[in-house]
Amino acid sequence: MSPRLAELAVGDQVASRTIEVDRARLVRYAGASGDFNPIHWNERFAREVGLPGVIAHGMWTMGAAVGVVTDWTGDPGAVIDYQSRFARPVPVPDPGDASLEVTATVGALDPEAGTVRIDLTVVVEGQRVLAKAQAVVRLPA
Repeated sequence: MSPRLAELAVGDQVASRTIEVDRARLVRYAGASGDFNPIHWNERFAREVGLPGVIAHGMWTMGAAVGVVTDWTGDPGAVIDYQSRFARPVPVPDPGDASLEVTATVGALDPEAGTVRIDLTVVVEGQRVLAKAQAVVRLPA
């Protein structure tokens, strides 16, 4: 059952999830997105340009984070706006993976428009990687 606007209050945590990303996932995302920038797969190149190593694609990070919201609503079409700023890169070790901790909280309600603003906190190793990540979601009253 999808959430209802009348059941929400500012400050409510509506969802949270840990999302793992490893180098294999980055390669698959590169193929799907067409973004073959070597900072996402080549350790030497990434370090040469001043990065701590291979980093996740920014668009992958944004997409993974908003997936928490679409799963909560049960309807990806309910998200009518989504935006974020990149605060820092997401280094992906080899071997191993990076863990994104995503928390979705009600930031604002607009009963007239039938929408809720969901604020996303996205951190890796205690550091925020997305800033001002917000999704506007249309919900039934």
